[in-house]
Amino acid sequence: MIIIEMFRRILQRLRELQQRQRSRRELVTLDRYALKDIGISRADALLEANKPFWRS
Repeated sequence: MIIIEMFRRILQRLRELQQRQRSRRELVTLDRYALKDIGISRADALLEANKPFWRS
């Protein structure tokens, strides 16, 4: 049971990393109005998008 739980946690973490990377890719596709709505600049969006997937 311990191995199953470890495997489940690893899979969950991988899903989180994948979602983070997907969100960062989508961020750079937003236009300036959408970025303004969420309160970030184009420069901030690019900095976030260029982070490695493992960094929060």
